[in-house]
Amino acid sequence: MEVVGLIQRWRDQVRTLNDHRPAVLDAISEPPPLFDGTTRLYITYTCPHAQRVWILRNYKVPSLEHNGKVIGESLDLLKYVDSNFEGPTFHLNDPAKKEFVEELTIYSDTFIKILFASFKGDTVKEAGPCFDYLENALHKFNDGPFLLGHEFNMVDIVYITFVEKSQDFLSAVWNYDITAGRPKLARWIEEINKIDAYKSTKTDPKVTVEFFTLRIEHTSTVPLDFNK
Repeated sequence: MEVVGLIQRWRDQVRTLNDHRPAVLDAISEPPPLFDGTTRLYITYTCPHAQRVWILRNYKVPSLEHNGKVIGESLDLLKYVDSNFEGPTFHLNDPAKKEFVEELTIYSDTFIKILFASFKGDTVKEAGPCFDYLENALHKFNDGPFLLGHEFNMVDIVYITFVEKSQDFLSAVWNYDITAGRPKLARWIEEINKIDAYKSTKTDPKVTVEFFTLRIEHTSTVPLDFNK
């Protein structure tokens, strides 16, 4: 498929998916007013980094005031939204859980790099340890399906957006079931898929597959920053 044709098809699919969402801003769009007291979350619908904050936004109240601040890094945004706005909070009092969240968050960058680099290598062999890591992590607190047991937490958001995208891509392109032999991971994905704040942010798997296929085929390395 010609590159231009693939790009246009991908854009058309995203546009169709986004009919019920705010309009996409492009190079010729009228820029929205800034710092007028209205909170706006700028995202790319296919970007797993942006999707993290989108999920948390959905988990909070629908209207927020950011006091003229602009924050671009997804992990910083997660902490900022959780700390500054009304709605369910992910604040932890348990020292063991706090320590585990810090460990998982620190490792997330390594997880993402290994995972997406595997798309151009020996995918099953290279991606497998990432999902094994999550499977093992899900055994830490055994009183529920999430990474902290029965509590859905910000650290689940940190990982699920990348697991979602990789699951769609690896299943379609490599016929690789990331949940095979990983029952904890399978249940974790199943339970998160029941959360409305997450469900409304999901991307059509066909769009995800074409997006990554395009990026892999026409770049020298797998890009890890999907905002570029």
